[in-house]
Amino acid sequence: MKRIGGVILAMVCCLSLFGGCGKSRGEETITNRAIPLEDVTDFYYTYENINFNAYFQRYRFYREDGKYYFLHETRERPGQYGPATEADVKRAGTFEITAEEWKDFLAYLKDGTVSAKTDSAASGGSGPWTFLYWKNDKGRDRAFAFPDHDTRNRFEAFCASLAQGER
Repeated sequence: MKRIGGVILAMVCCLSLFGGCGKSRGEETITNRAIPLEDVTDFYYTYENINFNAYFQRYRFYREDGKYYFLHETRERPGQYGPATEADVKRAGTFEITAEEWKDFLAYLKDGTVSAKTDSAASGGSGPWTFLYWKNDKGRDRAFAFPDHDTRNRFEAFCASLAQGER
């Protein structure tokens, strides 16, 4: 029993020691990298279906001159095959969002992961393709993955609601 207690104590010590790696003073970061959420400067989310009823959706969040912005673009080719082009744009806009909306956006990234960006069309998938940029990034690790489908679905709903409430 004494040995089990010692193992548990050792595990707790390790978790507390390593649990804070990459963070300082309670700072939230992207899970697998020590990227402070406050350093995020740009994020792209793109989905495309080039099959029947072709569809393209892009959302972008970015900071510029101390302000926060949201861009959205929806292209549709009902009853046709893609790719959907600029002639197929159904809705698009770019507008400033509040600091609170930016904070809400960052909450979806918090438990995600960042990995090497690959530029290959060989997969033939529809996406989504998600790319994250931050202060002092080295241009290598920019492909972002949400922690799970539920978070991604909630992110998509958040973006759709922002696009609907366009100013």
